[in-house]
Amino acid sequence: MNRRGFIKALTAGAVASALPTQILATPLLQMAAPEQPLLLPKALKAGDTIRLVAPASALPDRHYIFIAKESFEAMGFKVQLGQHVFGRFGYLSGTDQQRADDVNQAFADPSVDAVVAVRGGWGCNRILNLLDYSMISRNHKVLMGYSDITALINAIYVKTGLVSFHGPNGYSHWEDFQAQQVRDVLIDGKMTTMQNYKEQEKTLTMMTNRTTTINSGRAQGILMGGNLTVFASLVGTPFFPDLRGKILALEDVGEDIYRIDRFLSQLQLAGHLDGVAGIVFGHCTDCDPGNGFGSFTLHEVFEHYFKPLGVPTYTGAQFGHIRKNHILPMGLPVELDADAATVTLMMPAVR
Repeated sequence: MNRRGFIKALTAGAVASALPTQILATPLLQMAAPEQPLLLPKALKAGDTIRLVAPASALPDRHYIFIAKESFEAMGFKVQLGQHVFGRFGYLSGTDQQRADDVNQAFADPSVDAVVAVRGGWGCNRILNLLDYSMISRNHKVLMGYSDITALINAIYVKTGLVSFHGPNGYSHWEDFQAQQVRDVLIDGKMTTMQNYKEQEKTLTMMTNRTTTINSGRAQGILMGGNLTVFASLVGTPFFPDLRGKILALEDVGEDIYRIDRFLSQLQLAGHLDGVAGIVFGHCTDCDPGNGFGSFTLHEVFEHYFKPLGVPTYTGAQFGHIRKNHILPMGLPVELDADAATVTLMMPAVR
């Protein structure tokens, strides 16, 4: 089947039947179909317009906006600002209705080609019931961000089937690596492979960016997840995805190890780890033992929850609250190889 036929079958919800014969022949777990017909956003090109929105925390400095704007302009895009990006309502960037309006208006405006969150923090959960999912499902645009933007990515996927992107926020560390990710995934639609890069180290072995395989093997499935703290906060709401047959990608920042334990326990007790096809955990930046009488290591916590599942799993992947953050299309079919420590897109993430 050619690429167009593959995408057409996926958008009809027939994921498994659309897979090429050579992929189906591999001894991998059966890939579950998405809850909704798969919707792909339009590929970006130079001169397209990006709308910066602030759906979560308020910005501590106006320069955040200008750095984000100038970064996208340097990549050849036009940039518009959401009405309330400079807003302030307590610790949020505007009231819930104002922040939801900015997201809705960005999707509804035909002059806007992509929607990028300036930052995360907290607040997206508060606007999920104010979004116009019917309108969003008719306007297939790139939505990108990470951290608290996990809530938007998952809610929009559950309600519409639209693939969104766990990747750099507007105010991120934009350099050649990040710009190349935008070109490869969002402009050229390449079926990229996420694999940890090697730093410029004059050592006999790799010292940083190392991965750990917890369960060997390969698996295929629709990629879902994001920031663990935010993802776990969606459990029990109508915005939490069905994880059966999915590849679960998680990361976090600034959480004591016992809190990581708590969030994974929440997912386990709610039954959401049962039936996942595979797991990749990215960076857990500044996740330390904290105060007290000792601690499990982070690896021990991961093994406690992931080892008994028996599905391909590895940790330490290059995404999360880090400077060189891979762009992951949430809602897209991928193949995870826990031994090679890779996640490969099985189709373009844009049309």
